[in-house]
Amino acid sequence: MVSLIRRWLSGLLLAAMVFVALTPILWTVLGSFKRLRDIVTPVPKLFFSPTLENFAIILQNPSIREGLGHSVIVVGASVLLGAVLGVPAAYSLARHVQRLKGDFQFFVLSLRFMPPVAIAIPFIVIYLDLGLYDTLAGLILVYLMTTISTVIWLSVPAFERVPKEIEEAAAMEGCGPGEIFVKFALPIAAPSLFGALVFTFVLVWNELLLALTLAADNATLPVVAASITSLGKEVPWGVINASTVILVLPPLVFIGLLMSFINRMMKPGRR
Repeated sequence: MVSLIRRWLSGLLLAAMVFVALTPILWTVLGSFKRLRDIVTPVPKLFFSPTLENFAIILQNPSIREGLGHSVIVVGASVLLGAVLGVPAAYSLARHVQRLKGDFQFFVLSLRFMPPVAIAIPFIVIYLDLGLYDTLAGLILVYLMTTISTVIWLSVPAFERVPKEIEEAAAMEGCGPGEIFVKFALPIAAPSLFGALVFTFVLVWNELLLALTLAADNATLPVVAASITSLGKEVPWGVINASTVILVLPPLVFIGLLMSFINRMMKPGRR
């Protein structure tokens, strides 16, 4: 009886935590389909006549479309380059570096200690001299500091959990280091690497200060979405909610595509 009550209370607590976590998200989605008068009413409305006007305003705004395109290019390129450079580096740290591995990992992690403004100010001067200010290439280079460091930091433990016996058996069969990494270590560590890439993608997708400081005409979607609050004399809450929903959709699509790719790679016939 006591265990039943304990399980019931645990389930109730878990349901309450899920409800608290999902309420802001659901409220934002509802707000994106509301008219302004239904949002600013003193009594919150759960039942209302939905409208797509807020999404129409967003999608008809050329700056939103350009910002979405810039974000896809910058974030996609930086995450891809970060994975191409960071995953092999993490494997090398996990397998071939012993004495200084902890120091390397701490150094990589310490790159995330710096506030964005401490990075942005010197990069403004450097980019103005190099002609990279307000360019997509300049944003990609800055974002690489985040993607590479985060991918390495999160991928080293994933490769450490790969059994060494599998790699040793592959080496005895005549496989080279590169073949062992691609055919054995990478597929086994893929689920953990998936989480690292998703976390990295979301981290740079939502980045605001660096993009706001280093780009003007080539602003990313978070910068453009933040500027919507200045439209008109009153805050367009419905438009802001719709822009938030649109801002969240690309990471969800990325997660779905990455999960599909990893599921295909993890099938026995693919190994």
